[in-house]
Amino acid sequence: MENLFGLADHEDFFSRRCILVNGPVIVGAGPSGLATAACLREQGVPFVVLERAECIASLWQKLTYDRLKLHLPKQFCQLPKLPFPEEFPEYPSKKQFIEYLESYAKKFEINPRFNECVQSARYDETSGLWRVKTVSNIASTRTEVEYICRWLVVATGENAECVTPDIEGLAEFGGDVMHVCNYKSGEKFKGKKVLVVGCGNSGMEVSLDLSNHNASPSMVVRSSVHVLPREILGKSTFELAVLMMKWLPLWLVDKLLLIMAWFVLGSVEKYGLKRPSVGPMQLKNTKGKTPVLDIGALEKIKSGGITVVPAIRRFLRGQVELENGEKLDIDSVVLATGYRSNVPSWLQEGEFFSKNGFPRASFPDGWKGNSGLYAVGFTRRGLSGASSDATRIAQDIGQVWKEETKQKKRTTACHRRCISQF
Repeated sequence: MENLFGLADHEDFFSRRCILVNGPVIVGAGPSGLATAACLREQGVPFVVLERAECIASLWQKLTYDRLKLHLPKQFCQLPKLPFPEEFPEYPSKKQFIEYLESYAKKFEINPRFNECVQSARYDETSGLWRVKTVSNIASTRTEVEYICRWLVVATGENAECVTPDIEGLAEFGGDVMHVCNYKSGEKFKGKKVLVVGCGNSGMEVSLDLSNHNASPSMVVRSSVHVLPREILGKSTFELAVLMMKWLPLWLVDKLLLIMAWFVLGSVEKYGLKRPSVGPMQLKNTKGKTPVLDIGALEKIKSGGITVVPAIRRFLRGQVELENGEKLDIDSVVLATGYRSNVPSWLQEGEFFSKNGFPRASFPDGWKGNSGLYAVGFTRRGLSGASSDATRIAQDIGQVWKEETKQKKRTTACHRRCISQF
């Protein structure tokens, strides 16, 4: 690749495993990493994208269920510089979104280095550069590479690894247990009693899918949850919220949303879905907890197609005991228990990122750290938040890049002196 330079002044072995990147390294080839790469391309800045899987957007391609669609209208989900095709529906399907991302990568000539799993990344104070170590295992061959760069962009996102809760007795349950990331369709569960643990958008939609495939889902609702209609009077609820937030205070927007939700959905508390005391948009902004946008699950709950149950006390052989003492016979368990950031497992840095793998600063200030470190896709504001981060990061790096390339010879010599110390 034109933006990679082996270190020719070292032995062949060393030059093969140590690569100087003439530009930033982006870790992650999901929507956030692709958006950043595209914006950098527009700025004329070379880059390298590292991806642990063998494809772009691996979460979407490998770890999502078949019926998944974007929960928000496409105009809120498009990446910078390229809108969705006009012929796409308002809520594109999983397949359509992947097609969009693949065309996006092609348009901006983004060619990630696949099967490269980052083991560690640390800032070298002596040289003023980042050292990113990766491992790849292809055809039983293990290859270790160290990338050395001026800028590091963390684009692994909020959902890098599954969260599997430690529930008493789960190991002895005896039936099928899977995380929702491995769930594809309710077809294989026809006629079975399935316990869905979690009541977020995934839990609700999987329960709906199971019911549509003639399974008998019971959905665990452990805590309070906001359920809003996906649309109100033919308009996206999210779009209405964004419009109102331009003119009204957040508390009033939340109040109006809940009133409109009540008119459309009626009371949900009598079905076991208790609303939080904090409004939906405030909860989203402060805690990152997304309201459920209903696409049919609530009607199934009302008709008895989905049973809402309280928190789990423990699992028994072929059964689950609930907090209220009730025992249910079940065949399978789907854990819709969410995801988390994996940044703490590989990034050796403690100032910009907190222990939970998110930037310490909240939106809109959580995109830039010190020493050339950046974060994209950690805003808890979906694809629109990632796009905002990507644009800022590219502009920030692009400005420095253009100034430094005016003194290209001096900069190159400086980098060579730094690298020779490794």
